[in-house]
Amino acid sequence: MTDKTDKPAVLRETDEEARRLARTLVRGARHMALAVIDPETGFPSASRALTATDLDGTPVILASSLSTHTKALLADPRCSLLAGELGKGDPLAHPRITLQCRAASVPRGDEVHDRLRQRFLDRHPKASLYIDFPDFRFFRLEPQSASLNGGFGRAYALPGSDLVMPVPIDVAEWQVLQAKLRGMQELAATVAEAISAPKSAKSRFAGADPAGFDLVSGDLQVRYEFDRPVSSPETAFTTISKIAETGPRSGSRPEI
Repeated sequence: MTDKTDKPAVLRETDEEARRLARTLVRGARHMALAVIDPETGFPSASRALTATDLDGTPVILASSLSTHTKALLADPRCSLLAGELGKGDPLAHPRITLQCRAASVPRGDEVHDRLRQRFLDRHPKASLYIDFPDFRFFRLEPQSASLNGGFGRAYALPGSDLVMPVPIDVAEWQVLQAKLRGMQELAATVAEAISAPKSAKSRFAGADPAGFDLVSGDLQVRYEFDRPVSSPETAFTTISKIAETGPRSGSRPEI
């Protein structure tokens, strides 16, 4: 008989490289598959949702009260997200991550709502057509755990805490930085070239946070993670400016 302990482990030990990949997949996604529990049938129900992230990395969706997933989330906050872009060849050879989350509705007039509104519009400008409709609301989908598949033979289990960090105290200053970057298309173009980001149109910044920044070019989005989280918006801007001047540090690579 073969000892069960001799069987190869399905999951790898989670290291910082896996955590970085997990955070990048989540923060770099412009949309994800969203699965909820249908309150009428009890069956899983999957759809696609536009996504952004809060300053702490928590995924955010904007949903109409008329949608099935809004009704489901209000009845049962448990949900799941799937992120990961396809590429050439076998779809299963590309990294993807599944998150188990709890949805928290964000009330209008709340400072969190105003912050999410700005971050969502920087990611999805066309949402300005409906973002202020009274039947639309934001949900923060707070990660509880995650399953990361970095490709064949690279499976990891992560706690939700590996995907988020505390919301910065200086939230207003981060919003000022975001507004500043919004108008700096020349810097965005220089940074995109420095990090060899793919382009389909003019590049623009689509948000920044203590862990990194996002660039959008047409339908393409690139997430760039700093070597380590920064302590202030000023440090983030300095880091971005240095990347424009000298390129990323060795080993730092953008993710689509």
